[in-house]
Amino acid sequence: MEQLDARGETRELPAGGAARAVARPEPAPARAALADPPGPANEESKRRGLRKMKLVALSFLLGATVIFLLTSWAQAAGWPGWVGYVKAAAEAGMVGALADWFAVTALFRHPLRLRIPHTAIIPSKKDTLGRSLGEFVGTNFLSESVIREKLRRVDVSRRLGGWLSQPENAERVTSELATVVRGVVTVLRDEDVQAVMEQAVVRRVVEQPWGPPLGKLLDQVFSDGAHHKLVDLMCDRAYEWVRDNHNTMLRVVSDRAPTWSPKFVDAMLADKVYGEVLSFAWAVKTDVNHPMRLALDKFLGEFAQDLQKDPETMARAEQVKAQVLEHPEVQKLIGSAWATAKAMLLNAAEDPSSELRKRVRDGLRGLGERLISDDSLRSKVDSWVEGAAAYVVLNYSTEITTIITDTVERWDAEETSRKIELQVGRDLQFIRINGTVVGALAGLVIYTVAQLLF
Repeated sequence: MEQLDARGETRELPAGGAARAVARPEPAPARAALADPPGPANEESKRRGLRKMKLVALSFLLGATVIFLLTSWAQAAGWPGWVGYVKAAAEAGMVGALADWFAVTALFRHPLRLRIPHTAIIPSKKDTLGRSLGEFVGTNFLSESVIREKLRRVDVSRRLGGWLSQPENAERVTSELATVVRGVVTVLRDEDVQAVMEQAVVRRVVEQPWGPPLGKLLDQVFSDGAHHKLVDLMCDRAYEWVRDNHNTMLRVVSDRAPTWSPKFVDAMLADKVYGEVLSFAWAVKTDVNHPMRLALDKFLGEFAQDLQKDPETMARAEQVKAQVLEHPEVQKLIGSAWATAKAMLLNAAEDPSSELRKRVRDGLRGLGERLISDDSLRSKVDSWVEGAAAYVVLNYSTEITTIITDTVERWDAEETSRKIELQVGRDLQFIRINGTVVGALAGLVIYTVAQLLF
């Protein structure tokens, strides 16, 4: 037997007690009921609606019964022939109403508490229905083609871009990320993070030789001439030191002079030496092509090459590295690195006006705007999303559908039946109403045909 469902489509009824339904439930209240939020008040409202519809369906049965009794009496009393038509319609209406009452009731419980086979379908077949529902979802919804097609129609990247481009949404995401960062940083134990840093960062730095990469870096710096400003600064400071330390120069020369040398000779020699040193420092300071500068450039270039190729220089660089890393102050700095980083992260995450949150917020808005305007980026993001969803479906669809089956198996059978009836029972009462009406019409047609043929 077929019934018009809430979408206006025909469907098979649980049992055959009537022909095609002529009345159908109102779709809007049914959808509204499913959309209502859970809660005691909502359940009570649905319970009242279910009781009301049961009374309406019962009233159709009682009405058909009363008409049948009255027409039976009238027919026995010799009323005209039309009474037979009404009686036949009422009789068929009662049969249809009773048959559909049995069909609807058999879904949720044993009618009249009689353990008739194939009744109380939902309580007795709950686990089977759960497995069937899981298989249905896995086959028809959790397939790669369905997921890809759905995501393609949704246009995830464009929607995400439009959402992120709004300042309030970017701020909301930034706040949520800040909350996550605070939670993660707070939960992590300092000693664990310190151990990871030592294993993953410090040890890797120690294990890698410093000579070749440092030599390549210096070679690039020297070839670009970026070190000239540093050389200029060193020459300027050297000239200033010589200029401002005349007495020191005199004392050095006097201390190096022989004991038998007269003092005035020492003073004259010291002045001469000081003047030459000052002139040399000035020449180096002012002449960019001074031989001293050229010699320094050559030395630095050769040093950069030695760091990359000379085993002795590379070995000495490793010794220096070991001495630096073993220094107590360096060890102290490494030990306090996580504490410093942790404090910086917490302060930046908690301060809405921090530079970190500002950059994250601006970055999110920029990403949203690019997702709207950049077709290639949007295509890449859509491809990533589709690929990730397809991977999850292909590898974990069974685990996802298991959530449905395991959840249904944990439900109490009677409670499950009661809750399902509370959700859809009101609409199912229309089956009883339809059974009464359609049965009456079918009985009237059958009686009329019989009268015409016989």
